[in-house]
Amino acid sequence: MGRFAPSPTGALHLGHLQTLLLGWLQIRGAGGRFVLRIEDIDPSRTRPGATEAIIEDMRWLGFDWDEGPGVGGPASPYLQSQRLALYEEALARLRARTYRCTCTRKEARAASGGPEPVSGEWPYPGICREGESHPDGLASLRIRVDEGVVSWEDGWLGSQSQEPSRVCGDFILRSKAGDPTYQLAVVVDDIAMGVTEVLRGEDLLHSTARQILLYQWLGAEVPRFSHVPLRRDETGQRLAKSRGSRGLSELREEGADPRVVLGGIAVDLGLLDAPERVLPGELLGPWADSEYAARLAPAESADPG
Repeated sequence: MGRFAPSPTGALHLGHLQTLLLGWLQIRGAGGRFVLRIEDIDPSRTRPGATEAIIEDMRWLGFDWDEGPGVGGPASPYLQSQRLALYEEALARLRARTYRCTCTRKEARAASGGPEPVSGEWPYPGICREGESHPDGLASLRIRVDEGVVSWEDGWLGSQSQEPSRVCGDFILRSKAGDPTYQLAVVVDDIAMGVTEVLRGEDLLHSTARQILLYQWLGAEVPRFSHVPLRRDETGQRLAKSRGSRGLSELREEGADPRVVLGGIAVDLGLLDAPERVLPGELLGPWADSEYAARLAPAESADPG
């Protein structure tokens, strides 16, 4: 079981399409089930109409999914904004490890001593573990992270290890505004949806160890993680909504041929030797013979359910 889980904070771009194609081929090539989930738990960043545009872009390109918006499924609903009760249930199960934190961002950063060199995060040193710094203020909910190394075998990158206490420290599960964080929601949803393969961009690598801890603390089996390279522009910068990378909806509205768009991605990935007009299913043959399939194929054939 695999999934594509975009956030409706703007238009999908070619970088999203590259990751979507790899994840879709990985699961379809193994005969498994593919889930579309919309991660819209941050109302301040969600853009009106973005969810509908994501679905339209995916259909325009020829992708299908077994569970998700417009299809339904046993883990409905597939919009995180409609799954808040599940996150609260998970927080209740984690209560023994959590504590209220009233620190401001400035206070937390001042106490951490500086960002972690690789991830750039400011690890929280546990100021409020033994009592809130501002008892009458708004509080987030953090979870205690003990010292120790977390290791896993990444489907694309190979053997990986991180020390969450150094990378992030005690991390937030619920914001001061009362919203569940990405780290909590993504784990709770992947457990509930039976996801066994998490294929995503390498920019999310530094979230993996803390998510593995959440799986363990919730008594769930940890999926296999695969962090694939990001698509970059001519300057070497990764494509991003914040930098105005060209959106798929823009190409669609301009009348671009979706088969040409997909064929270009396939050439860049080495799935095709030359540009062709293709649909996703037509790439399953080239996928089977590719380096990606050899490295990303599930250890056991994905359960077709």
